[in-house]
Amino acid sequence: MSFASPERHYPDPAWRGRVIGLSIALLIAWPMLVASEFKPWILCDRQSLRATGHFLGQFLPPAHSSEFLHIVLQATWQTVAMATAGLTLALLGALPLTLIVTESLSISRLGSGHMKMSAFVIRQGARWLLVLLRSVPELVWALIFVRIVGLGPTAGVLAIALTYCGMLGKVYAEILESSDPHATDTLLKNGSGRLAALFYGALPESVSELVSYTTYRWECAIRGSVVMGFVGAGGLGQRMDESMKMMAGGEVATMLIVFVFLVACADGVSKMLRRRLA
Repeated sequence: MSFASPERHYPDPAWRGRVIGLSIALLIAWPMLVASEFKPWILCDRQSLRATGHFLGQFLPPAHSSEFLHIVLQATWQTVAMATAGLTLALLGALPLTLIVTESLSISRLGSGHMKMSAFVIRQGARWLLVLLRSVPELVWALIFVRIVGLGPTAGVLAIALTYCGMLGKVYAEILESSDPHATDTLLKNGSGRLAALFYGALPESVSELVSYTTYRWECAIRGSVVMGFVGAGGLGQRMDESMKMMAGGEVATMLIVFVFLVACADGVSKMLRRRLA
């Protein structure tokens, strides 16, 4: 008669590292939570729950009069137009900056492997310009442009253009530099220009990632357009701000539904483009 030997349980060899990592994360996170005055238990306070119930109760039923829906439709179209125009201007600025900062498209580094001092200075200047543009949030740019050009979507378009120019230029350069440089180097060594090397060397391998990121940024621009409306940049956000100030919960509910639909449509466009490029 044979007896099966009991299973031996060996300790996880990485448990010490996990415990140490978790402890370090807690040591870092705890002072951050204290400094930010994060107190989620306030949401469970009786007064907070009563205020939440009263606020959400005003959302029903959503406003659906034909006159109001027409106003919402116009504001929605203005929001999409603002996001699209801002992203288009951002692309016009990001593409030449991407050409400058992408090291794999540098002609001066060929042969010696080191780029010339003048090319290095220009590239670093372009990098710092991208850092400056994306460091200032679009909401801050919108506040500045509202003071300069007045209320309306122009401020929102310019704010999106500046912030997203910095974001697109940085990420485009990283995507292009992470692609296989063989085709690009071959074109440049045989006398090709930077644009030709971009379109025939780096772009074919990276086009799917570039399009995916661009459509994602367009979706973010739509969300940003709504937020900037709260500072007077027009669109759906400005209408929502007016309705919230008048405590018109039904109107706010309708605009929130439209906003969710907008983001879902942007996500659908992104998926369709990715399938076509796959």
